[in-house]
Amino acid sequence: MLFHVYVLYSAKIKKTYVGWTSNLEARVRSHNVSSKGWTVRGRPWVLVYTETFQSKAEAVAREKELKSGKGRVFIKEVILKHLT
Repeated sequence: MLFHVYVLYSAKIKKTYVGWTSNLEARVRSHNVSSKGWTVRGRPWVLVYTETFQSKAEAVAREKELKSGKGRVFIKEVILKHLT
């Protein structure tokens, strides 16, 4: 089984969301249709970045890294640069 770390972007609230999953398509769909959680207010969310890992531990570690200060800089300077 593969695990994915993903970054979503909401133009509506100009925010990103970082998460991990083993089913990327279903998880992105969930963010856009679920009636609960933080991501409800940012719909529609657009998938702007993914990385794939062989283990859950690797994916969780990378998600944590992307949520850190260094990771937020990477998201802003590398991923979101072309969106603004």
